[in-house]
Amino acid sequence: MPGPYHARRRPLRILAVAAAVHVSLAVAAGATLAAGFPASETIFPATTRAWISISDFRGLQERFDASPYGQLIADPAMKSFIDHLREQVSKNGKQRLAKLGLTLEDLEKVPGGELAAGAIEIEGGRLATLVLVDTTGHEAEAKELVERISGRLLEQKAVKVTVPNAPPQLTVYELPADPNDVRSEGPARQRRVAFALASQALLVGDDALQVGQALSVLAQGRKDNLTTLEAYGAVKEQCASQVPATAAPIRWFVDPLKFAVAYRTSNPPREKRKGPDYVAILSRQGFDAIKGAGGVVVLGDGGHALRHHSLVYAPPLPGRDPDSVERFDLAARMLRFPNATSLTPPAWVPRDVSGWAAMQWDVKTAFESAESLVDDIVGDKGVFDDVIASLKEDPDGPQIDVEKDLVACLGQRISVITDHVDPIGTDCERLVIAMEAVDEASVAATIAKVMEADSDMQKIDINGQVAWELIDHSMALPKLEVETPGGAVPHVDHDEQDEAHRRRQRLREKDGKLLPHSTVTVAKGHLLIASHRDILERVLAAEEGPASLASSSDLKAVEAELGKFVTAGTSARGFGRDDKSIRPAYDMLRQGEMPKSKSLFAQLLNDMLGDGKPGTVREQRIDGSTLPEFELVKKYFGISGLAMESRSQGWYVVGLSLPRPPQQEQEQEQEVARRPAEPSNR
Repeated sequence: MPGPYHARRRPLRILAVAAAVHVSLAVAAGATLAAGFPASETIFPATTRAWISISDFRGLQERFDASPYGQLIADPAMKSFIDHLREQVSKNGKQRLAKLGLTLEDLEKVPGGELAAGAIEIEGGRLATLVLVDTTGHEAEAKELVERISGRLLEQKAVKVTVPNAPPQLTVYELPADPNDVRSEGPARQRRVAFALASQALLVGDDALQVGQALSVLAQGRKDNLTTLEAYGAVKEQCASQVPATAAPIRWFVDPLKFAVAYRTSNPPREKRKGPDYVAILSRQGFDAIKGAGGVVVLGDGGHALRHHSLVYAPPLPGRDPDSVERFDLAARMLRFPNATSLTPPAWVPRDVSGWAAMQWDVKTAFESAESLVDDIVGDKGVFDDVIASLKEDPDGPQIDVEKDLVACLGQRISVITDHVDPIGTDCERLVIAMEAVDEASVAATIAKVMEADSDMQKIDINGQVAWELIDHSMALPKLEVETPGGAVPHVDHDEQDEAHRRRQRLREKDGKLLPHSTVTVAKGHLLIASHRDILERVLAAEEGPASLASSSDLKAVEAELGKFVTAGTSARGFGRDDKSIRPAYDMLRQGEMPKSKSLFAQLLNDMLGDGKPGTVREQRIDGSTLPEFELVKKYFGISGLAMESRSQGWYVVGLSLPRPPQQEQEQEQEVARRPAEPSNR
């Protein structure tokens, strides 16, 4: 969504907030009335697919400056990096805002009240951008900005055009076609910028009709506005009361699938791509049951450095029981996360890990609902059943009944442990995924069959516990291709000559391992899948009591704060020590090695930002060489937590970040190191 338009003053600070707590989760709410116009949600139309608002821009600035994130930015040790990053962000921001004749610096000086931006679906299914600024007390700056916008557009050889029946305040420019806008289909898009300056408001957008309509309803709002949407109303009702209006909240709302469809229509690929259309697939598979998501974010309220309240609005289909597995259709039935009265770290989670999270998930229903989704992704019916059948009947396979021998023996709780080892490097991050086993013996027997049938897994012993470790071929082969059940799947074009066994092979192929050093075992009532052997050894050796995360004071502090907002059962919980969680990425950025990281997050980032060509390493876009040593700034990173509650209308999420507790440093120094001095790559 058009997030760059809400960056007001010191846009880097808003960026730092997201980085510091690993979220850009957001917001819902009750807005205060701006002086220049009614609340922006009454001005944006019901066809708005994404919207974000800062109701009190100056108030947010003050709260940010007083927060740990603002203090981090202001630290003299960060000056060189911030100056460089400010220059780079400004350059990138100018490139993105240039089509509106704006810069990030412009948006820092004009707001006197609310600043809002939205993506509106217009004729043809495209998105139009609209930025709305309350200029109360900054009318002179707004007038100067309008003059600068005109000057910049003229420098781009834009031509002022006349729009029939347009109000006199509306100015419209048409820009030359972008020579770089080479689309795989259709002509280059028309490029226009429209803006209007009212007595206490500035409106800027790329569609003259939308700017003109917003201008015409600026005094009283419009009837068919954003607040008339059922999903928006549900978000506001749930989240608005959770923060005081004086807290200068950030509010947001998005209709995820409709936004995705319109965004794709507005930004067609430059090259025609093969493969599955995931947006269309999700719609076909019932995920359009998610009608919207939104919430509110506040800084410095109630002793929290940051707090967010969010609601994913997904009511049951008409006539369906919200507690039934048939709440949704097709693959969307896997969105079933039962609440649990207690969701705490197991005793075997080591005390000194970076983070822990757990979720309740109806695995059995998810498995039963996966068939149509897998077949839709692959592009041919019957592929899912073929793979499941081959695992049972193939004489060279494990010969297991996946549903009976594995899925039926699993519980509903899935936990994730994250950590890292020193020194920081491309392979320093650690991960353990733990799936609850209600029949541990049966799960162990099934996993043994699967592992013994896989020539790339070797049986090992960890202090008397049987485990299986992936054989590392990376030193012998430039590229590793291994058939893996559940691996990433390329799309199968509808070629009648394709045979069933080729379809099954494509389903299981994968270009490289996500966990190249993975180790698997069944112990402590769970199926444990670890990124490396050393983290699994720590988990297996963990003892109850003081050595367990459950007994740590910082976890208890986070849980106490979350308990103020979520008092019933929850379907997900999370806890993180922000300094430990952020440090690997921080140091890798500082070393210029972030694109080479083997962590799951880094691989996902590479997929999103890379060129898509196998074997290539993307260029790091941010120069981190001037970052100070992490020890100089870690004091600004505290602890964070998250809780999710499943409700009849969807999922309610609360997350918060607390300043660094005074006892945190002391406890960390007293903890006995349980990790190797160097990455073991095991």
